[in-house]
Amino acid sequence: MSTLRLAAWYFVYFAFIGLYMPYFGVYLQTRGFSAWEISLLLSLMQAMRLVAPNLWSWLAEQHGRKKPVVSGTALLCALSLCLLFMAESFAATFAVMALLTFFWSAALPLVEALTLSQLADRAAHYGRIRLWGSVGFIVAVQGIGALLDVQPITHLLWISLILLLLLFGCGLALPETPAPHQATAAVSLRTMLRHPQLLPLLWAAFLIAAAHGPLYVFYSIHLVAHHYPKTLIGALWSLGVVAEILAFMLMPFLLHRYSLRQILLFTFAMTALRFLLIGWGAGSLLILVLAQLLHGISFGAFHAAMVAILHRWFAERGQARAQALYGSISFGAGGLLGGLLSGQTWDHLGAGWTYSLGSAFALGGLLIVWRHLRIPLDRPASPLHQRP
Repeated sequence: MSTLRLAAWYFVYFAFIGLYMPYFGVYLQTRGFSAWEISLLLSLMQAMRLVAPNLWSWLAEQHGRKKPVVSGTALLCALSLCLLFMAESFAATFAVMALLTFFWSAALPLVEALTLSQLADRAAHYGRIRLWGSVGFIVAVQGIGALLDVQPITHLLWISLILLLLLFGCGLALPETPAPHQATAAVSLRTMLRHPQLLPLLWAAFLIAAAHGPLYVFYSIHLVAHHYPKTLIGALWSLGVVAEILAFMLMPFLLHRYSLRQILLFTFAMTALRFLLIGWGAGSLLILVLAQLLHGISFGAFHAAMVAILHRWFAERGQARAQALYGSISFGAGGLLGGLLSGQTWDHLGAGWTYSLGSAFALGGLLIVWRHLRIPLDRPASPLHQRP
């Protein structure tokens, strides 16, 4: 029963992401905001991921329970969204979205830890629970896309509010955190950074996340400009998530045939190709389909390889800190930079050159991996069911 409640939470959580990521930029555009303003607003989620999760995790530790923080911040997200109905200026919208994303950043790391605690020695079942997040994303992106083809884009706020209230209810239903086992000593950041290849790896992760910035901010806007219906735009987003799931499923097989360094080099090369295809080939649906299938490589295979590398490099007691550092540097700092830069270049240089900049970031990461990383395979790979 606890696994069903966790699966339901993941479903609703990623359903909101399936609304926010593809369609919120389009909503902001209809309100008259410029490309730079939209990039600032949508980059707030990455900005909050730099610091806010650590604050919320500390609060949960002080309280001794994760569930109240998870459900409480979901309710605060819903209340923050209500203010968006009244926000008219850019400054007011920025303030409300900063508040919303600050509360939003709390839940996922805590629920990930809660899920693994619930599973205990059945950690291999984690992927079966987390998979429902991908299902929620696909259902939302398809259903909302179809709805917005026949209804005004302003309905997006009401759907968002409903999803956040559902998330609050799912948070209340979550199982409580089991009693902690004996704590192990933490690994200091200074000790971790002494690893000779960690900094180059993090730089490469930073660059590939920056490369994805134009995708997460302007992909739907880019396709709307090419007169694709929102139902089809949702289908393309869903196709990327399906490719991502397949990549996670195939990674154990690939790791038996190729080294992690080879996999990383391939992911950076395919990421560079993907954004050139999106930037210059959006007039062709076939090219867009190919580019979205490459999401399984540019994100899925890359992320799975990163998880495996950090697992091999650091002992069990350093895993949480290593994964948190990777998330902050890549999805936080890298995603923030990519989103803000794309906001600067979109109106001045156009979509083609903006996505070409993303491609250049990926090539920079490829160069770092090629020149500086020699990844020893001295530990077996861990299960790769991470962040669908």
